[in-house]
Amino acid sequence: MCIENDLPPVWHVYMIRTAKNALYTGITTDVARRFREHQEGKKGAKALRGKGPLRLVWTEPVGDKSAALKREAAIKKLTKLQKELLVRSNND
Repeated sequence: MCIENDLPPVWHVYMIRTAKNALYTGITTDVARRFREHQEGKKGAKALRGKGPLRLVWTEPVGDKSAALKREAAIKKLTKLQKELLVRSNND
């Protein structure tokens, strides 16, 4: 018996740290797949190409795509220090 999953996907906001310590913020429904795409450089963001090695340093489930887009926009407005505090709070 096969039960199909009718639940909508959960969207996540994530941050990736580059080799030069910059933080990139994005959204996805599959963090592992998206991080792999960024590492491979083909489907990943152009902003991260050639900036490796990359490290996934923060993720947050946020619900639907609209909520993810709003959270991403809010995070992108934070200062570097505020983003670092967010990363640190995730690792405590």
